[in-house]
Amino acid sequence: MRITRVLSAAALMLGLAVTPAVADSTPSPGASEDGGAPTEAGTSFRTATEIEQGQTATASGSTGDYLYWSFPADTGQRPTVRATVKLPDTHAAETWQIDVYDGLRRRQSCQSGAQTRAVGADAASVEVACVLRTVRAWSEPWASDPLPGTYYIRLTVVDLATSDLGLPVDAEVRVDSEDIGGAAAVDGALAHPLVPGAGAISESGEDEYTKKTLLASLEPSGGWASGWWSDRWVWTAIGGALAALAGIGGYALTRGPGRPSRVPPGA
Repeated sequence: MRITRVLSAAALMLGLAVTPAVADSTPSPGASEDGGAPTEAGTSFRTATEIEQGQTATASGSTGDYLYWSFPADTGQRPTVRATVKLPDTHAAETWQIDVYDGLRRRQSCQSGAQTRAVGADAASVEVACVLRTVRAWSEPWASDPLPGTYYIRLTVVDLATSDLGLPVDAEVRVDSEDIGGAAAVDGALAHPLVPGAGAISESGEDEYTKKTLLASLEPSGGWASGWWSDRWVWTAIGGALAALAGIGGYALTRGPGRPSRVPPGA
């Protein structure tokens, strides 16, 4: 009887030790089992489906739903978010909109792109896009500049006839970035990227009950930038070298041929 109790307690402790590790390795909602692009979308910030830049994620939903995805963006990148919605065969005129939020859930303004687009009853699909401002390595606390970290995409219809509410739609979302480089470099860097918690799991034991936050698992392919190095240093060095050569050339031109020939040597 005592041996059975010991074995049961050991099994329980082993299960508690393994559970957090299993929870940490759980893929984000909508991620395909073979590691391909996600085929579902989240319904809130906390359940947003993680996608990588360069992936074309798909999702099916109903007209009137909020569809959420998240992606990582690093310093010097200018992300472009595009979404295509395939509309039902029969529908009324409607307007679709795409919004992008940063890791602090601040809505980011679009530098360009058709963020909101209205379509007629004969349209088979609608395309919306948002080109964000360049992600900065550091910003003032009062500013709303894009910072490195997780970004959220929200796709929804903002003007809809009541008769079309709940009709099935299919959506495609893709994020691509242009590397701006040293032109967007600033003096300063964040201590950590804005990667918020994607959820929480409970860890319970005999003596304590705690919650562990699950962080977003995606990051840029090369990792998060340290923030201090950019190609601006190369251009600064080249500029310094050119300035030195220009100074030497200017001195050689203004110095002249030297001592005039008509002046006696002993003078």
